[in-house]
Amino acid sequence: MSEDTSPSDVLSLRERLAALPKIELHRHFEGSLRLSSLAEIAKSYQLDVPAYDVEGLRPFVQIMPNAPHTAAHFLSKFAVLRKFYCNPEVICRLAREVVEDAAADNIRYLELRFTPRALTHTSRLSYREAIRSLCEGVAQAQQTHAIAVRLIVSLNRHESVQEAAKALHAALDLRAYGIVALDLSGQEYGFSAAPFRPLFAEARQEGLFVTAHAAEWAGARNVRYAIEQLGATRIGHGVRILEDSSAIALARERAVTFEVCPTSNVHSGVCPSLAQHPLKDMLACGLRLTLNTDDPLLSNITLSDEFYHALTALGCTFADLRAMALNAAHAAFLPAEARTALAESVRAATDG
Repeated sequence: MSEDTSPSDVLSLRERLAALPKIELHRHFEGSLRLSSLAEIAKSYQLDVPAYDVEGLRPFVQIMPNAPHTAAHFLSKFAVLRKFYCNPEVICRLAREVVEDAAADNIRYLELRFTPRALTHTSRLSYREAIRSLCEGVAQAQQTHAIAVRLIVSLNRHESVQEAAKALHAALDLRAYGIVALDLSGQEYGFSAAPFRPLFAEARQEGLFVTAHAAEWAGARNVRYAIEQLGATRIGHGVRILEDSSAIALARERAVTFEVCPTSNVHSGVCPSLAQHPLKDMLACGLRLTLNTDDPLLSNITLSDEFYHALTALGCTFADLRAMALNAAHAAFLPAEARTALAESVRAATDG
């Protein structure tokens, strides 16, 4: 967008993007909470957190303008956020609100990932109790809003494999509530995915889909491992895949879809700026990309904002946005007929 663009043009573009029906495949529950609700919950339950008001809490759970853009600083926000899941009612409420906020941004299909270990950090609930509470909140929101939600269980690679196994088994027991996939996330640098390989084999055998964070904070070899050893059909972030042409070829050959989150990649120190984000280079390599928020609370964005940045800072066109939306539909963790119907809804909404 040129420097001559008027405020009314910016507003018009933002309104147009906000009105588009959207699909999001990569959003973390724990990074999507309402700041106002966190302040209210902290005060009501006298939680051990840095502040009980919105502005006091903000720098502890959100990336501030002058904050360092590093993996350590980004992940530190989740240490604070883990203190809020104090009982089933709170978990249910927060899950309902996360879905409501997605629906308010005109997201029609959302895959929301959550970390059972995080949900039980403060409450001491069992994994089953915590997951069930989250599922109830998601179900409540779907009853009153035009949005369909599926859930992804996320395991942190820097945490216990034994606890991850317990979380997976609890989730498998509750899969009827919309749990469709397993994800590996957390501190990528310095922590191998190998110890989790048996859990992903079990998940696939049980009929779950697989996605994995890879080549976000570490190299392209992690994309290869996720595809070949974990059975991932989607990759979270994957922006460092450009370092390895053979990994690019493998991803193209296997028709792997990438869940790209540009603003998050800047805030977590993966990319110096939006203008230097490799999304366009990834598109030029023939990779299948989708556009996502990752953590709307941490980055203080919506998916509409991310679409706007793609057009104005990343050099994307509306045709690129449409292609990425279609990729998201075709890569959704849904039965084939439902994916086809989702893709048709994208085409109908973006024709002309």
